[in-house]
Amino acid sequence: MRRIPQQSIVDLAVLSVLCLVAVAGFETSFGDLNFLLAAVGGILVGTAAAIAGSLLRLPVLPTVLLGLAAYFVFGTPFAMPMQGLVVVLPSISSLAGLAIGAVFGWADIVTIGTPVEAPYYVAAVPYAATWLVTLVGGMLVLRWLPRRRTVLRVAVLLIGPIVLYLSGILLGTDEPYLAAIRGVAFAAIALVWLAWRRGSVLEAERDAEGDGRGRGIGRRLAGSATVVGGAVAVGVIAGLAWTPVSTDRFVLRDEIVPPFDAREFASPLAGFRQYTKDLAEEPLFTVTGLEPGDVLRLATMDAYTGRLWNVAGPESAVADGGYAIVGESLPDPALADLGSGRDVTVEVSAYDDVWLPTVGYGERLVLLDRGTADRAGDVRYNPEAGTAVLTSGVAEGARYELRSRIQREPDTSQLVDVPVARIDEGPVQNVPDVVSAKAEEFAGDATSAIEQLRNLETGLKTNGFLSHGLASDAIASRAGHGADRMAELFTRSEMIGDEEQYASAMALMARHLGYPARVVMGFAPEVSEADESVEVLGSDVTAWVEVPFEDVGWISFRPTPDQVDVPQEQTPKPKSEPQPQVRQPPRADRAEDDLLTTVEIDDTDDEDPDRPFQIPMWVWVTAGSLAVPLAIVFLPMLVVALRKRSRRSRRRGAPNPRSAAGAWDELLDRSAELGLEPPERASRLQAATALERQLGEQGLTAEVDGRRVNLLELAATVDRDVFDGRDVSDATATQRWTEADAVAAAIGAAAGRARRFVARYRFRRRRPHS
Repeated sequence: MRRIPQQSIVDLAVLSVLCLVAVAGFETSFGDLNFLLAAVGGILVGTAAAIAGSLLRLPVLPTVLLGLAAYFVFGTPFAMPMQGLVVVLPSISSLAGLAIGAVFGWADIVTIGTPVEAPYYVAAVPYAATWLVTLVGGMLVLRWLPRRRTVLRVAVLLIGPIVLYLSGILLGTDEPYLAAIRGVAFAAIALVWLAWRRGSVLEAERDAEGDGRGRGIGRRLAGSATVVGGAVAVGVIAGLAWTPVSTDRFVLRDEIVPPFDAREFASPLAGFRQYTKDLAEEPLFTVTGLEPGDVLRLATMDAYTGRLWNVAGPESAVADGGYAIVGESLPDPALADLGSGRDVTVEVSAYDDVWLPTVGYGERLVLLDRGTADRAGDVRYNPEAGTAVLTSGVAEGARYELRSRIQREPDTSQLVDVPVARIDEGPVQNVPDVVSAKAEEFAGDATSAIEQLRNLETGLKTNGFLSHGLASDAIASRAGHGADRMAELFTRSEMIGDEEQYASAMALMARHLGYPARVVMGFAPEVSEADESVEVLGSDVTAWVEVPFEDVGWISFRPTPDQVDVPQEQTPKPKSEPQPQVRQPPRADRAEDDLLTTVEIDDTDDEDPDRPFQIPMWVWVTAGSLAVPLAIVFLPMLVVALRKRSRRSRRRGAPNPRSAAGAWDELLDRSAELGLEPPERASRLQAATALERQLGEQGLTAEVDGRRVNLLELAATVDRDVFDGRDVSDATATQRWTEADAVAAAIGAAAGRARRFVARYRFRRRRPHS
């Protein structure tokens, strides 16, 4: 078996160290060094595949296929052990993640909030990157570089690590990770490697001229030391003396807009009345870990179109437009004064939407049930809004844990001298004039921001009445919060509405006064000290307004009144004459209720007898679990087998006596594929003797048509066919192929089962023997 030269081992080691230094730049994306396990795994797998291909004398294509198979077989414990079977064995999920991550992870990682923890296949990015660089680099070191070791060829090998180094910058963040140390180390190692290899070339030339070897090594050491010293000195001086004007770095995540757009989903506030009417007594979810006064945050809306409030789109430069993919760890908000923590568990019942109910500002979100956990890559979180979305939807049975902290809210007196934070929120359009006029009226003569906002809150709360538009309410209240509904709220004889209208109105009034207000929708269940868990009903839905204050955070305002007894206008009724009593039919008064649209529910069976048969999902999963490993094992074997068949067909179809000579060449190639080493330049008798010596058998024979054929005799017979000048018939050529196949089978039996199996992945083609 071929041995790896010492120089190549050194080259492989240097290549691995450079890849490790380069890939460390991914730390800014992943937030810690846990990704190094995947990166080191990629280095080990890629280098090992290149070495195995060289030792087994595999051509380039089978080596690449071997490396690809090793990528999937060994990738699970390095990149995604949680998806593996018993951590180390591949599963359909881990194999799919390794494939998807290698292709799409590069694009996904720049839209994921740091630290990157989800989707799970993103861990394949550093693994695939180092695997590819070391596999290609290792093949060049072992196959291409030994042919002619020059400085230029060594420099070509630096392309892979340099690209890997740049990818760590482009996929990272504005804050570099040990930039000076890594840069100097990378440059020093690369320059020393180039200098050492240059010294090797010069030493070889001097040895050829008879110069002393010791002097050559001394020059190499001296030159390398000079290069290292110069690189370190330049790096240190540059780092100390040169201060860049701007610390901004070009990173892709700053240039690429996250693909998630919350406007693709209906405004949560538009469905407010569904909770107060259809789901009022319906348990939506059960929450454990709440404390008295806690509210659940569902969605935060900062853009108003004149028809409804919604979340600003991702193209907006506002803080509330930034929903990004996250893992279990959630990023901190930029503006907040966080206090006590909460550890809550939410179990969903009748709730069915994309917004995840949260408490305060999250620190960690863990999806517990399997159905939801499998879709962890669909979670988006906005730290400034404190809201989370599962784009594929939350349904009954979903469970998740949330660790969060609550925003501290100082008293009004403590905020008198605190200015409102200047934040560019989403646009507000088509606001009725009456809303602006009422904002001026309610704000009054207050001078500070907090006093004006409290005046708005108090004015709405004390002058209005609460009505959800139910049949039991004293007076109807129309749903919606568009411009017409906002005008109606202030132009009727009495202000009547619920949290949907009052929160919308106050936010618009605050915006008119120049304050960046937003509307928050959520749930406010009653929680007592003794409650371990709370069942949240649809009737617990609520909405409020938040305004940011500098160095404090978002302060909440709740302008919805508590009064429900709306005064009725009294009109005198005409005095009626007594009439004979007549039994009247039952009164069928119907309260006005134009707020709901009748929904007809189809209770028919969904099963269609004419629907074609569908294969169950478990069958597809099982088939995929078996197909991927089988493809990894047998596809490379199939490719090599097809090439061998093509090689044999060309030789077998050659004109005589070349066909007989081709039978011998086929025998030698099959021997080389078994790991034997038939001499490249030797006669057939010499090659046969060398094969018998390597196998440890003298007079290797095989049985053909009841007679025994010796390897040496076959070599001599083919020589006679080629050199005696007589015509070789087709029958004779066919006989030589039969004899060669029988001897090749005998050689394979003597070589052993392991070599025969490896030979199925090897392809060897010798030049035709004369």
